[in-house]
Amino acid sequence: MDETLFPPMGVGGRGFASFPVHMLPIDFTIVGTVHSHPSGSLSPSVGDLHNFYGRIMMIVGPPYGRASVAAYDKRGESMEVEVLG
Repeated sequence: MDETLFPPMGVGGRGFASFPVHMLPIDFTIVGTVHSHPSGSLSPSVGDLHNFYGRIMMIVGPPYGRASVAAYDKRGESMEVEVLG
């Protein structure tokens, strides 16, 4: 990964976070998004799939280690993930 883009106007509260997808730039070099599910669920929600951006979506959850990372395509199908470093 060469760059990280933080979306503008992100909001969050106890147990949720969101950002307006329409505020992201039109940039076909953006591979996808990463966000956390504090609940620990690594499955995408309906809202996650409706706001899919790019080619992949990664979800991380507690305890926030190598084993708590999942990736999905825009159909919500699981993709293999290798966490390096």
